[in-house]
Amino acid sequence: MKKISWLFLLVVTIGCSQQKKPILGETEFQKEQNAMFKDASKSPLKDKDRENFESLDFFEYDSTFLVKAELKRTPDTEFFNMKTTTDRVSKERIYGILTFEINDKIYNLNVYQGEENMQTEGFEDYLFLPFLDATNGESTYGGGRYIDLRIPEGDSMEIDFNSAYNPYCVYNEKYSCPIVPRVNYLPIKIEAGVKNYKKD
Repeated sequence: MKKISWLFLLVVTIGCSQQKKPILGETEFQKEQNAMFKDASKSPLKDKDRENFESLDFFEYDSTFLVKAELKRTPDTEFFNMKTTTDRVSKERIYGILTFEINDKIYNLNVYQGEENMQTEGFEDYLFLPFLDATNGESTYGGGRYIDLRIPEGDSMEIDFNSAYNPYCVYNEKYSCPIVPRVNYLPIKIEAGVKNYKKD
């Protein structure tokens, strides 16, 4: 009887371990993204796409794209209607201009602050960095990618392009995603972060 019970336990244990696969990813960001995409309560994926989901497609981590940027605040800018992929508009203002170097060349990007986030608990210091680059339409989504930032205490901040992610509307058209302003185009290939999404 004990032998049968032990065998049953072994079968159940093996079955459970096969069902619960480890979260894939080489960095903490990659693991967090994959865990979120697997979670039915958080994932932007449609149910049918999430069933067989294992991992997003990422570029290999590259420290070249972890940069220190100088932040020039623009306190007098007014809120404007940033267009989205739907009829909705997102009330944003240019919080400041970020200046940084990649491979000895200097680049600038506008970083934005959303009116709604300023009034949402936990997001009061949230900054939105949407950008376009020379990989769009090839290895990355044609509409550009996003990076989440927080307001720094001083006049410098770290930008990690390895944490660049796709707008949710890439995975599901029900989402309304801000369209990246053309002014935030980088004329280089940012081969870091999440690649374009390809369904299995």
